Amino acid sequence: MKRDIAYFAAMCPNCQRVKVEHQKQGGMTQEVNIPTIVGSDKHGLLITGLPRTHRQHDSIWVIVDSVTKSANFLVVKTTNSAEDYAKLYMSRPESTP
Repeated sequence: MKRDIAYFAAMCPNCQRVKVEHQKQGGMTQEVNIPTIVGSDKHGLLITGLPRTHRQHDSIWVIVDSVTKSANFLVVKTTNSAEDYAKLYMSRPESTP
């Protein structure tokens, strides 16, 4: 039975696609400073170079709040402008002080 499973995994196209050596490496991270009010310590990190989703998102924007010790993960496109990031940040309910 073990031999049959090994043979199936070697021939299965889905099993071959999910192997680590067949996946694309993530891109370099980029630090994004978020201007905020005094007393709030928030930092952003943009993770790029990820595979595209069906909605064409290919990056993750991580917003870390050191005061509340929380992090938010937002899927974004690398083609977004700074204005798009500002609108996305302000549209979140927890972004208001």
